[in-house]
Amino acid sequence: QSVCSGDQYDRRVTVDVRPIDHRQVQVSVADRGPGVPQQRLEEIFESLESGTSSGMGMGLSICRDIVDAHGGRIWCEPNPGGGAVFRFTLQTAGS
Repeated sequence: QSVCSGDQYDRRVTVDVRPIDHRQVQVSVADRGPGVPQQRLEEIFESLESGTSSGMGMGLSICRDIVDAHGGRIWCEPNPGGGAVFRFTLQTAGS
């Protein structure tokens, strides 16, 4: 399920970028949708893993490959206000 899958969810998505140190930034993308069950937080980044019948299961796997290729890391955690927060780190230019 996604934040757009029903009228019961707040469809706003918040994006935040902040420096970790002089070499890295962290990007956070948060929603107030149904969230990701705790037991699925790691497997959602696997190829062909989809939580919906219409999903291909490629999007988060591709995101992980791109972030990994640029020396970062990506993960998901529950949003304290409901929903999910996807976070990833990237190296800054010149690092």
